[in-house]
Amino acid sequence: MTYLQRMLAGVAVLLAAGSGAAQAAGSYDPGATDSTIKLGQTMPYSGPASAYSAIGRAEAAYFKMLNDKGGINGRKVELLSLDDAYSPSKTVEQVRRLAESDEVLAMFSILGTAPNIAVQKYLNIKKIPQLFPSSGASRWNDPKHFPWTTGSQPTYKTEGKIYAKWILATKPDAKIAVITPNEDAGRDYLAGFKEGLGEHVDQIVSEAVYESTDPTIDSQIVKFKAAGADVLFNECTPKFAAQAIKKAAELGWKPQIILPAVSNSVGSVLKPAGLDNAVGIVTGAFLKDPGDPRWANDPGVQQWRDWMKTYNAGADPADIFNATGYTMAQMMELVLQRAGDDLTRANLIKQAESLNAIELPLLLPGIKLEMSADQRTPIRQLQMARFNGTSWELFGDVLNE
Repeated sequence: MTYLQRMLAGVAVLLAAGSGAAQAAGSYDPGATDSTIKLGQTMPYSGPASAYSAIGRAEAAYFKMLNDKGGINGRKVELLSLDDAYSPSKTVEQVRRLAESDEVLAMFSILGTAPNIAVQKYLNIKKIPQLFPSSGASRWNDPKHFPWTTGSQPTYKTEGKIYAKWILATKPDAKIAVITPNEDAGRDYLAGFKEGLGEHVDQIVSEAVYESTDPTIDSQIVKFKAAGADVLFNECTPKFAAQAIKKAAELGWKPQIILPAVSNSVGSVLKPAGLDNAVGIVTGAFLKDPGDPRWANDPGVQQWRDWMKTYNAGADPADIFNATGYTMAQMMELVLQRAGDDLTRANLIKQAESLNAIELPLLLPGIKLEMSADQRTPIRQLQMARFNGTSWELFGDVLNE
């Protein structure tokens, strides 16, 4: 039995034994009944960020597995996952449908910073939980202004600071180029990165942004080479991150490339860019890379592989986004399991805040879920990793900002 299974079994015993934890008749808000729990989300199943849709498919597959085993506390989980093409206006339309027509209990793992921002105020006004958005924006950790929103992964500001400090420690005379998307996620990353550089911020010799509708970012990469940069913070979504790596190789430009955690998938980014072109790239990780030989006999990774073969067989095992979706679904499972028969929206938030010092099978050793009423970002640590041509090799210690 895995750590997560033991923990959930213990929670189930407590819920069954404690009259205060579980209510005989159940307390329900819209989206929950004696037999079902409805969750909603949007994903970019089409459009420029469609590589991330693997996360939504993995989450749906995980709940399919749970339902085949009897569901959560005897209830089947129905995940309504709609395409928003990574367009905030489409996200608003789809989320309103999920909230007002489908009447879901909560939103879970909506993908993207701009899409989540577009619906954050609406969901908080409606008092519908916005749980574990697939985004590292700092604004998800603001319980005072958005009490119905939580975070999920390390914030982009934290990640940016970590990369900046790593550059200064390993290449103090670096000439840095930075490319970010022209949206809040990019601005968060850049703010953290510059804060981490501190008085060395003038070592950034070239900056550029791109629009998600741009066909390529080739001109930006040409500009960076001409500026004499020898480090590239390639803070792009998967499609453009792969373009940057490939174009740099075509130009014969060989900077030290840093990829953000949101674009370090071997399957979705490095393979399209050319694995040989990606050797030596570094990133920050909070999940075990199933392709890393060090995890070959790891029980959590073995369990994930078995699940992939049975429930997500069409997906690429080299795509870390399948591990991301699996882990986010486990976080949601914990919240629903702990909620017992009190399936109210307020109780879901309460239970999310109680996820403290919890290990999950695919989180790196030393990284645990840590939440509270004042701290809504459950994963707040990273470990650096370097690509060796096949998989990510971890190095150094687990880092905070």
